[in-house]
Amino acid sequence: MDKPPVKMMDPTLAEMGNHLSGAMKILESGKLESEQGKERRKLSWKDIPGPLQGDGQDVVSILQLVQNLMHGDDDQQGHRMQYVGEQGHMALLGHSLAAYISVLERERLRKLTTRILSDTTLWLCRLFRYENGSAYYHEDDREGLLKVCRLVINAHYEEYATEGFTVLSSKHPVIYQSAACRPGLGQHLCSQLGLPLSSLCIVPCNTMFGSLHQMDVALLDKLIKDDRESGKVPLLLIANAGTPGAGHTDKLSRLKELCVQYNMWLHVEGVNLATLALGQISSTVTAATKCDSMTLTPGPWLGLPAVPAVTLYRHEDPALSLTAGLTSSQPVEKLRALPLWLSLQYLGHDGIVERIKHASQLSQQLLEHLKTLASIKTSVEDELNSPVVVFRFSQDNSAPSSGGSVEGYFAGERDIIDALNRWLGEQLAQQVPLSGVDVVELEDEGTCVRFSPLMTAAALGTQENDVAALVEKLGEMIPVLCCTLRFRQDFKDEVLQQASLSYIEDLSWPGLGVVRYEPRNTDLDEDKRQQRVEKINSELLNKLMELDTDLEFSCGPEFCEETNCIFIGMATEDLDVSELVETIGSVGRDIEESGKLFENMTEVVRRGIQEAELQLQKANEEKLIEEGVLRQIPLVGSVLNWFSPVQASVKGRTFNLAEGCLDSTEPVYSIKAQMNTEASPDSPKSSTKRFPGQKLFRRHGAGSDSISDTSSVSQLEDSFRETAQVQQVTDVEEAEVPQENPAHIPEDTASSDQRVPEGQETESVDNLR
Repeated sequence: MDKPPVKMMDPTLAEMGNHLSGAMKILESGKLESEQGKERRKLSWKDIPGPLQGDGQDVVSILQLVQNLMHGDDDQQGHRMQYVGEQGHMALLGHSLAAYISVLERERLRKLTTRILSDTTLWLCRLFRYENGSAYYHEDDREGLLKVCRLVINAHYEEYATEGFTVLSSKHPVIYQSAACRPGLGQHLCSQLGLPLSSLCIVPCNTMFGSLHQMDVALLDKLIKDDRESGKVPLLLIANAGTPGAGHTDKLSRLKELCVQYNMWLHVEGVNLATLALGQISSTVTAATKCDSMTLTPGPWLGLPAVPAVTLYRHEDPALSLTAGLTSSQPVEKLRALPLWLSLQYLGHDGIVERIKHASQLSQQLLEHLKTLASIKTSVEDELNSPVVVFRFSQDNSAPSSGGSVEGYFAGERDIIDALNRWLGEQLAQQVPLSGVDVVELEDEGTCVRFSPLMTAAALGTQENDVAALVEKLGEMIPVLCCTLRFRQDFKDEVLQQASLSYIEDLSWPGLGVVRYEPRNTDLDEDKRQQRVEKINSELLNKLMELDTDLEFSCGPEFCEETNCIFIGMATEDLDVSELVETIGSVGRDIEESGKLFENMTEVVRRGIQEAELQLQKANEEKLIEEGVLRQIPLVGSVLNWFSPVQASVKGRTFNLAEGCLDSTEPVYSIKAQMNTEASPDSPKSSTKRFPGQKLFRRHGAGSDSISDTSSVSQLEDSFRETAQVQQVTDVEEAEVPQENPAHIPEDTASSDQRVPEGQETESVDNLR
């Protein structure tokens, strides 16, 4: 028996596949461009559109342009696009094949598209247990529901195709959706269908029994009855199998009974629909297989880029489906299913189920670890089978139980807890990026951290060790959150005791608190005072950021209502709050005093020069009277001084910048002599010493690094005074001014304390003037 001939692959298809595969690998690797090309690109105006070249460009040049636009100037590995994998390459290849197939002759194209569409629809219906269903493939995941609404309108209003919206004026249609649905969905439907917003009915969630994220079925029943009595037509109900926020599932079986009772269409969407492909699923999700339509998003579930969403539906009238746009007679539109058709074949049934099962196991792994952590409360629908895990940090005495509401918070504490949870989610997403966690705002629980591996694990490649790393980081952050929450009130009390500090109440700041230094001089007008406040707080922030401490100081978020403030970050267990506040006030006062000195420096120097001239002139007159006129003559004076030397006493002077006057140097030398005596080997040494490696603002014995009880305030003040511009009498080199020659004064008297040699006073007076 002769064997059937083996058909060879079209060489054009093989060549195209090789080119596409090579191009995608080049774009992902980023190794197409040479070093000279990178330097040339940095100097070029790549963001300015240029003219279209007349002779065209080759493929390599075009790919290089695409690569440059994708990666920009950032050559760091951490900012590169994620690797899509072989199944992703198949999906991307489908888009190119669709363009190639579209040029086939019409009959062959019709047969091919029909086969692709029927295969993909059959596979999806069997995978997700949706019997006798049809499929509509669309790019926007809301487009399928929109087409379903058009189908339902045409089914309820037989004259709608000819009369249009006039038939809706007598009996207004009503679309019902849960309050937990994704925001803007109902408004989008009304906008696209041309319906008023009064046609949209938002059904609240349960407030007494069950999950807070499930639709209130009893209230829905009452709303439908009221609408029917008022002459309205209930059309469609949108339910959730996995709410966008918490991942909870509505009571689909009870909702289906209501829809059958009132002749309504039931549409279901949500991430939990992916679990229909598993062997063991919850009964609440299984009820979704009886609905009239459902929207699936296999792209994020399976890690497939650029594949369409799918809406599965059941309807017996193909004419109405064609009118609503759910089916098309154009073969090219049927090619939307080609990327998904290729990817499903590449993965196979086992590969698809394995990816969904792996994501569900990651959720269970995280949930088991969260049960062992204190101050962490979860909000999951089913602890045994919940693809989405939502958790938040909360105080034990006021935290809600799983699925409960927040009660017992004092005024403002709810906002503080939300801010801390927002910081927690951002830190976890930054430090464990492969976990795919994000921050979600829930109406009842508040700000929470969400882990939804069905939407992220396939694309990120999340594994069990990533979940373990997430739990480890979470365990490290919980003590920081507890300490920060505990020290916030202490920090506020300490700041209120400081006259020069103002406490800024910012409940949205995830940290210890916000403080502002207020100058003590109130004689200035409002504009000058604001300028001084801005300058002092800016310098104070820079000084605090230079300290050797674990605390973080910043100017706050980018879009912050409060200005000229210092935002203090998260606290640790060994934080000394009183020392921190005292340091902030002390450094602020030093900066304020230094600023006042610089502002008055011109007047101080001018008065000091005038006083120095008067004192030096007086000293010269006294010297002339004491020594006589003859000694002032150059030759005669030298001879007289040789025969009869004069024992003249030297009277030193110092110029005090702080007071703007000349002082005697005698007290300075007496203080220095005393200091030298105290610094002798026989004198006792100070016992206050900060050991190496010890951080500031640490309480003694509270942490491993706290090995000394030395106050950091005195240390900071000493370091600040070393760099300050004010020269004090007790810590400045004092200068002596000789008084022998009446025609001379010390050089640079206004700013120098050095000893001036005799015979150089004349030049100094000119410099001062």
